[in-house]
Amino acid sequence: MKYECIVAILPRGEADRVMEDAKKAGAQGGTIFFARGTGAHEAKTFFGLTLETGREILLILTRDDQTDAVLDAIVESGKLKNPGAGIAFVLDVNRLIGLQHRKFVEVSDHE
Repeated sequence: MKYECIVAILPRGEADRVMEDAKKAGAQGGTIFFARGTGAHEAKTFFGLTLETGREILLILTRDDQTDAVLDAIVESGKLKNPGAGIAFVLDVNRLIGLQHRKFVEVSDHE
């Protein structure tokens, strides 16, 4: 079985809601962590003070036959087609050890 990893970079406060919509589309779960960008537009100023704009990163492992449905739900829920709303991309997973939903799974490109 092949797996893919969906990575969504979202404005802070959005990932929990987006994750719930991804679950409705078939995701079993995901990992959310906080991040900050280093791009030129990441730091905002307010009355001369620099404010950091935080981000949340959502990682979801999916079977490759579920990726499109879950990604579509993320794009819609996160309004990712709107400028500045975030980005999402998909990575192939070549090796996966320890994923347990109902049974132990090991995926390797050496099989």
